[in-house]
Amino acid sequence: MIKVLVAKPGLDGHDRGAKIIARALRDAGMEVIYTGIRQTPEQIVQTAIDEDVDVVGISILSGAHMKLVPRILELLKNNNSDVAVFVGGIIPEEDAMELKKSGVVEVYGPGTPISEVVERIKGYFEHANV
Repeated sequence: MIKVLVAKPGLDGHDRGAKIIARALRDAGMEVIYTGIRQTPEQIVQTAIDEDVDVVGISILSGAHMKLVPRILELLKNNNSDVAVFVGGIIPEEDAMELKKSGVVEVYGPGTPISEVVERIKGYFEHANV
């Protein structure tokens, strides 16, 4: 079973989308842990390690994605964690490309069908023994 951590870093208090994604992933048969809002990168990574997750899904609408997501990636790397990182939010295309170059598997913007997110995560692990 794929184990996913859905996280809301920074001061962004809008969590409706994160909760919808968390529920959709759960309904698709994944184990989901939701951190709640206003988490630091350190808290997110520590939870990912403690819970031994396969995926970290970051929901960010605050505009701080180019500061917070790279910090999360850095902390995961420093902890020898090889979890897949997916990001959703209002992220300009050029920033999305930079995040992908940094190690993010996929970046989803507003209006992305939930089924696309679910299938992409499942597809990522299709050949893995998760």
